[in-house]
Amino acid sequence: FIPFFPCGDPDLETTEQLVLAAAEAGADLIELGIPFSDPTAEGLVIQAANLRALQSGVTTDKIFDLVRELRRGVTIPMVFMTYANVVFSYGTERFLSNCRDVGIDGLILPDVPYEEKEEFLPACRKYVSLIAPTSENRIAMIAREAEGFLYIVSSLGVTGERSEIKTDLASIVSLVRENTDIPCAIGFGISTPEQAKKMADLSDGAIVGSAIVKLLAQDGKGAPEHIGAYVKEMKDALR
Repeated sequence: FIPFFPCGDPDLETTEQLVLAAAEAGADLIELGIPFSDPTAEGLVIQAANLRALQSGVTTDKIFDLVRELRRGVTIPMVFMTYANVVFSYGTERFLSNCRDVGIDGLILPDVPYEEKEEFLPACRKYVSLIAPTSENRIAMIAREAEGFLYIVSSLGVTGERSEIKTDLASIVSLVRENTDIPCAIGFGISTPEQAKKMADLSDGAIVGSAIVKLLAQDGKGAPEHIGAYVKEMKDALR
Protein backbone atom coordinates (compact mmCIF):
# COMPACT_ATOMS: atom_id res chain seq x y z
CA PHE A 1 0.00 0.00 0.00
CA ILE A 2 1.38 3.39 -1.07
CA PRO A 3 0.02 6.62 0.44
CA PHE A 4 0.78 10.07 -1.00
CA PHE A 5 1.46 13.13 1.20
CA PRO A 6 2.02 16.69 -0.10
CA CYS A 7 5.03 18.05 1.80
CA GLY A 8 4.29 21.19 3.79
CA ASP A 9 0.49 20.97 3.93
CA PRO A 10 -0.31 22.49 6.36
CA ASP A 11 3.34 22.49 7.53
CA LEU A 12 6.39 20.22 7.46
CA GLU A 13 5.94 19.16 11.09
CA THR A 14 2.57 17.67 10.14
CA THR A 15 4.13 15.96 7.10
CA GLU A 16 6.71 14.36 9.39
CA GLN A 17 3.98 13.05 11.70
CA LEU A 18 2.00 11.74 8.71
CA VAL A 19 4.97 9.73 7.44
CA LEU A 20 5.68 8.28 10.88
CA ALA A 21 2.00 7.36 11.36
CA ALA A 22 1.76 5.76 7.90
CA ALA A 23 4.95 3.75 8.38
CA GLU A 24 3.69 2.49 11.73
CA ALA A 25 0.30 1.63 10.19
CA GLY A 26 1.90 -0.66 7.62
CA ALA A 27 2.52 1.46 4.50
CA ASP A 28 4.97 -0.31 2.19
CA LEU A 29 6.24 2.77 0.35
CA ILE A 30 5.49 6.47 0.80
CA GLU A 31 5.10 9.01 -1.99
CA LEU A 32 6.10 12.54 -0.96
CA GLY A 33 4.90 15.43 -3.13
CA ILE A 34 7.22 18.39 -3.66
CA PRO A 35 4.75 21.26 -4.25
CA PHE A 36 4.67 23.00 -7.61
CA SER A 37 2.64 25.99 -8.78
CA ASP A 38 1.27 24.22 -11.88
CA PRO A 39 0.74 20.53 -11.01
CA THR A 40 -0.78 19.43 -14.30
CA ALA A 41 -1.51 15.82 -13.28
CA GLU A 42 -3.50 16.83 -10.22
CA GLY A 43 -7.19 17.37 -9.58
CA LEU A 44 -8.58 20.16 -7.41
CA VAL A 45 -7.89 18.46 -4.06
CA ILE A 46 -4.13 18.06 -4.60
CA GLN A 47 -3.88 21.38 -6.48
CA ALA A 48 -5.21 23.09 -3.35
CA ALA A 49 -2.72 21.19 -1.19
CA ASN A 50 0.15 22.36 -3.41
CA LEU A 51 -1.03 25.96 -3.02
CA ARG A 52 -1.33 25.67 0.77
CA ALA A 53 2.15 24.17 1.01
CA LEU A 54 3.72 26.89 -1.14
CA GLN A 55 1.96 29.57 0.90
CA SER A 56 3.32 28.01 4.09
CA GLY A 57 6.85 28.70 2.81
CA VAL A 58 7.98 25.15 2.04
CA THR A 59 11.06 24.83 -0.18
CA THR A 60 12.83 21.90 -1.81
CA ASP A 61 15.78 22.29 0.57
CA LYS A 62 13.47 22.15 3.60
CA ILE A 63 11.92 18.97 2.20
CA PHE A 64 15.37 17.39 1.81
CA ASP A 65 16.04 18.29 5.46
CA LEU A 66 12.72 16.67 6.43
CA VAL A 67 13.59 13.41 4.64
CA ARG A 68 17.04 13.38 6.22
CA GLU A 69 15.39 13.64 9.64
CA LEU A 70 12.77 11.00 8.81
CA ARG A 71 15.46 8.54 7.74
CA ARG A 72 16.63 8.33 11.34
CA GLY A 73 13.69 6.04 12.02
CA VAL A 74 11.77 5.32 8.78
CA THR A 75 13.21 2.40 6.82
CA ILE A 76 10.51 1.76 4.19
CA PRO A 77 11.11 3.20 0.70
CA MET A 78 10.18 6.84 0.06
CA VAL A 79 9.88 8.44 -3.39
CA PHE A 80 9.35 12.02 -4.53
CA MET A 81 6.45 12.97 -6.80
CA THR A 82 7.00 16.33 -8.46
CA TYR A 83 7.35 18.04 -11.84
CA ALA A 84 10.23 18.44 -14.28
CA ASN A 85 10.57 22.18 -13.69
CA VAL A 86 11.16 21.64 -9.96
CA VAL A 87 14.11 19.37 -10.79
CA PHE A 88 15.42 21.59 -13.63
CA SER A 89 15.31 24.77 -11.56
CA TYR A 90 17.06 23.10 -8.63
CA GLY A 91 19.67 21.55 -10.94
CA THR A 92 19.10 17.95 -12.07
CA GLU A 93 22.44 16.51 -10.91
CA ARG A 94 22.25 18.40 -7.60
CA PHE A 95 18.65 17.32 -7.03
CA LEU A 96 19.35 13.64 -7.69
CA SER A 97 22.56 13.71 -5.68
CA ASN A 98 20.61 15.09 -2.72
CA CYS A 99 17.95 12.39 -3.22
CA ARG A 100 20.66 9.76 -2.88
CA ASP A 101 22.26 11.46 0.12
CA VAL A 102 19.04 11.80 2.17
CA GLY A 103 17.71 8.35 1.29
CA ILE A 104 15.05 8.92 -1.39
CA ASP A 105 14.47 5.73 -3.40
CA GLY A 106 12.64 6.93 -6.52
CA LEU A 107 11.34 9.86 -8.51
CA ILE A 108 7.96 10.27 -10.22
CA LEU A 109 7.79 13.04 -12.85
CA PRO A 110 4.31 12.77 -14.41
CA ASP A 111 4.90 15.56 -16.94
CA VAL A 112 7.91 13.88 -18.59
CA PRO A 113 6.76 11.76 -21.57
CA TYR A 114 8.44 8.41 -22.12
CA GLU A 115 10.09 9.77 -25.28
CA GLU A 116 11.79 12.56 -23.28
CA LYS A 117 13.00 10.45 -20.37
CA GLU A 118 16.62 10.58 -21.57
CA GLU A 119 16.81 14.12 -20.15
CA PHE A 120 16.67 12.53 -16.70
CA LEU A 121 17.38 8.80 -17.02
CA PRO A 122 21.21 8.82 -17.26
CA ALA A 123 21.43 10.80 -14.02
CA CYS A 124 18.54 8.88 -12.42
CA ARG A 125 20.21 5.53 -13.05
CA LYS A 126 22.95 6.55 -10.65
CA TYR A 127 20.54 7.24 -7.84
CA VAL A 128 16.86 6.47 -8.53
CA SER A 129 14.83 4.75 -11.21
CA LEU A 130 11.07 4.79 -11.61
CA ILE A 131 8.91 5.09 -14.73
CA ALA A 132 5.15 5.76 -14.92
CA PRO A 133 3.17 4.34 -17.86
CA THR A 134 0.14 6.39 -18.88
CA SER A 135 -0.97 5.21 -22.31
CA GLU A 136 -1.94 1.72 -23.40
CA ASN A 137 -0.33 1.55 -26.82
CA ARG A 138 3.15 2.16 -25.36
CA ILE A 139 2.95 0.02 -22.21
CA ALA A 140 4.88 -2.97 -23.58
CA MET A 141 7.74 -0.71 -24.66
CA ILE A 142 7.77 1.16 -21.33
CA ALA A 143 7.55 -2.04 -19.28
CA ARG A 144 10.50 -3.63 -21.06
CA GLU A 145 12.78 -0.71 -20.12
CA ALA A 146 11.32 0.13 -16.71
CA GLU A 147 13.32 -0.01 -13.49
CA GLY A 148 12.16 0.34 -9.90
CA PHE A 149 8.42 -0.13 -10.21
CA LEU A 150 5.70 0.73 -12.69
CA TYR A 151 3.01 3.21 -11.70
CA ILE A 152 -0.13 2.25 -13.64
CA VAL A 153 -2.59 5.13 -14.00
CA SER A 154 -6.10 3.74 -13.47
CA SER A 155 -8.10 6.36 -15.37
CA LEU A 156 -7.86 9.10 -17.94
CA GLY A 157 -7.65 12.62 -16.54
CA VAL A 158 -6.13 14.02 -13.37
CA THR A 159 -5.90 12.66 -9.83
CA GLY A 160 -9.05 12.55 -7.70
CA GLU A 161 -11.47 10.12 -6.12
CA ARG A 162 -13.70 8.11 -8.47
CA SER A 163 -16.80 6.15 -7.56
CA GLU A 164 -15.99 3.64 -10.30
CA ILE A 165 -12.85 2.76 -12.24
CA LYS A 166 -13.81 1.54 -15.70
CA THR A 167 -10.40 1.12 -17.35
CA ASP A 168 -9.57 -2.43 -18.44
CA LEU A 169 -6.72 -2.68 -15.96
CA ALA A 170 -6.49 -6.47 -16.15
CA SER A 171 -5.40 -6.22 -19.80
CA ILE A 172 -2.86 -3.50 -19.02
CA VAL A 173 -1.37 -5.48 -16.11
CA SER A 174 -1.28 -8.63 -18.26
CA LEU A 175 0.70 -6.74 -20.91
CA VAL A 176 3.07 -5.44 -18.24
CA ARG A 177 3.58 -8.97 -16.86
CA GLU A 178 4.45 -10.24 -20.35
CA ASN A 179 7.24 -7.70 -20.65
CA THR A 180 8.76 -7.29 -17.17
CA ASP A 181 8.85 -8.89 -13.74
CA ILE A 182 9.30 -5.65 -11.77
CA PRO A 183 6.43 -4.69 -9.43
CA CYS A 184 3.53 -2.56 -10.67
CA ALA A 185 1.08 -0.57 -8.55
CA ILE A 186 -2.16 1.16 -9.56
CA GLY A 187 -3.04 4.74 -8.64
CA PHE A 188 -5.50 7.58 -9.46
CA GLY A 189 -9.05 7.44 -8.14
CA ILE A 190 -8.68 4.88 -5.33
CA SER A 191 -10.31 5.88 -2.05
CA THR A 192 -11.97 2.89 -0.36
CA PRO A 193 -10.57 -0.37 1.06
CA GLU A 194 -12.72 -2.28 -1.46
CA GLN A 195 -11.20 -0.37 -4.40
CA ALA A 196 -7.70 -0.79 -2.99
CA LYS A 197 -8.13 -4.55 -2.62
CA LYS A 198 -9.48 -4.84 -6.15
CA MET A 199 -6.48 -2.93 -7.55
CA ALA A 200 -3.98 -4.87 -5.45
CA ASP A 201 -5.55 -8.19 -6.50
CA LEU A 202 -4.81 -7.19 -10.10
CA SER A 203 -1.34 -5.77 -9.50
CA ASP A 204 1.26 -5.56 -6.72
CA GLY A 205 -0.29 -2.65 -4.85
CA ALA A 206 -2.53 0.39 -4.62
CA ILE A 207 -1.57 4.09 -4.49
CA VAL A 208 -3.87 6.57 -2.73
CA GLY A 209 -3.49 10.36 -2.79
CA SER A 210 -6.58 12.54 -3.11
CA ALA A 211 -8.62 10.67 -0.47
CA ILE A 212 -5.77 11.16 2.02
CA VAL A 213 -5.25 14.81 1.08
CA LYS A 214 -8.98 15.44 1.55
CA LEU A 215 -8.68 14.14 5.14
CA LEU A 216 -5.62 16.32 5.59
CA ALA A 217 -7.50 19.41 4.40
CA GLN A 218 -10.32 18.68 6.87
CA ASP A 219 -8.19 17.93 9.93
CA GLY A 220 -5.02 19.96 9.38
CA LYS A 221 -2.48 19.44 12.14
CA GLY A 222 -4.78 16.89 13.76
CA ALA A 223 -4.76 14.68 10.66
CA PRO A 224 -1.89 12.25 11.37
CA GLU A 225 -3.88 10.14 13.84
CA HIS A 226 -6.90 9.84 11.52
CA ILE A 227 -4.77 9.23 8.43
CA GLY A 228 -2.72 6.61 10.27
CA ALA A 229 -5.98 4.75 11.00
CA TYR A 230 -7.04 5.14 7.34
CA VAL A 231 -3.70 3.73 6.13
CA LYS A 232 -4.07 0.76 8.49
CA GLU A 233 -7.60 0.11 7.19
CA MET A 234 -6.36 0.19 3.58
CA LYS A 235 -3.36 -2.00 4.33
CA ASP A 236 -5.53 -4.52 6.21
CA ALA A 237 -7.78 -4.77 3.12
CA LEU A 238 -4.74 -5.66 0.98
CA ARG A 239 -3.41 -8.36 3.30
